[in-house]
Amino acid sequence: MKRVILLSALFLFTATSLISCRETTEKETVIREVKVEKTAPAEEKKGVLERTAEKVDAEVNKEIDKEIDKIGDDN
Repeated sequence: MKRVILLSALFLFTATSLISCRETTEKETVIREVKVEKTAPAEEKKGVLERTAEKVDAEVNKEIDKEIDKIGDDN
């Protein structure tokens, strides 16, 4: 019985000494501010294909208007 008590005390003493000697690491958080520049809302957000499609659409509309003028208005 004395052995059990002595071994328990020894185990408890070593366990607490190992736990208490651990070094705690502190983490440091760095927060940086980021500046965002605003650009032109519509023109720069459109891709190359979208801008090209708009130009082609405008040209086609001009051609359609010319043909309608040639045919004449039915009203």
